[in-house]
Amino acid sequence: MIEYRSIRVGLLGAGSVGSQVARLLLEHSDELAQRIGARIELVGIAVRDVDAKRDAELPRELLTTDADALILGSDIVIELMGGIEPARTLVLQAIASGADVVTGNKALLANHGPELFAAAEQVGAQLSYEAAVAGAIPIIRPLRDSLAGDRVDRILGIVNGTTNFILDRMDQTGASLEDALASATELGYAEADPTADIGGYDAAQKAAILASLAFHTSVPVEAVHREGITGVSAEQVDSARRAGYVVKLLAICERLTDAETGEEGVSARVYPALVPRSHPLAAVHGANNAVFVEASAAGPLMFYGAGAGGVQTASAVLGDLVAIARRHVIGGPGTAESTHAALPVLEIGRITTRYAITLEVADEPGVLEQIAHTFADHGVSVEQLQQTVSEGSERATLVIGTHEAKESALAETVAALAQSPVVASVASVLRVEGAV
Repeated sequence: MIEYRSIRVGLLGAGSVGSQVARLLLEHSDELAQRIGARIELVGIAVRDVDAKRDAELPRELLTTDADALILGSDIVIELMGGIEPARTLVLQAIASGADVVTGNKALLANHGPELFAAAEQVGAQLSYEAAVAGAIPIIRPLRDSLAGDRVDRILGIVNGTTNFILDRMDQTGASLEDALASATELGYAEADPTADIGGYDAAQKAAILASLAFHTSVPVEAVHREGITGVSAEQVDSARRAGYVVKLLAICERLTDAETGEEGVSARVYPALVPRSHPLAAVHGANNAVFVEASAAGPLMFYGAGAGGVQTASAVLGDLVAIARRHVIGGPGTAESTHAALPVLEIGRITTRYAITLEVADEPGVLEQIAHTFADHGVSVEQLQQTVSEGSERATLVIGTHEAKESALAETVAALAQSPVVASVASVLRVEGAV
């Protein structure tokens, strides 16, 4: 029997993901040792309450409330606590002690990534975070390693399972947002307080991480334009379906060159958008996630799978752990993050996109002419227009699709339409993304 050296692993947090990581480490220790060339020894699990109920049965002797002592006795620290503090302090402490770190903490990385990566690079430690974006889907390593020699131009991602479930339920059944959210909560896809999901905050954190990695540029989360799905109505989803689209909450990371200034920069944004049903992202159902990458040489690539779940996300954590443990066997410093491109992050008004605008207007002569003048005044071209008049009504519904234009011009057009005397209301405004 082969005798393996031991690599000591400390785990911070034993929630839905942490408990599954611990279980898999204990159950698959022999198999992991064969892959790594060293034995993974789980030396402890730091928790707030050793008596709390957990998703997996864990040896009580491994549980501790002393995270500081656990870190000092570990070669690799896995942080799955979530939140900013005390996670940030403990991760910095682990790095300073000489340990490598695996984390799935998107909020921590989106808000303090540069600080953590700088600390790791200074001491030659590895900080890995595959589980921080899209759960079980391998997207961090492909962007960091496989596409490192390519030029990533654009990322379209469905990176929040709760909102995808809600929008998919609305599309499939005609349910309202409130009813679809209730179903998501009942099935365990939504938290008791769903604000982080339906408000787009979770997706914005992931967009910041993806943009930073894809464009070798530090993109802080506060620079990500964010809109949630709280304003999406059943009527909008139904109208999208009839027009051949589906509504998805997208995280969009894009490399841009300003046509007027020639300045190159990046955009990171999150908002509900119309996606053509011919696009691969339109077929992402339920609580699944998918990330669609457009690279200069590799072309379009799509990564699809479970975006959450304890055991599924544990797979991504263990992948990072195995890679780091192999480095312990062969030696050498950790891989540093690349942010040397240092491109500016452009505000939302400088992107180019398309709008689908639904207006309630007076059903009388001259209305279309006035609306056409409004578009022309702001340099926005109309691609298509559909008019519906209900019998006996004095109002008509106009659904107007625009050609591509700068976001600032489109937003100004909508503002002008809202003030027009012939427009009763601007019923809906959605961007169109992913044309294929």
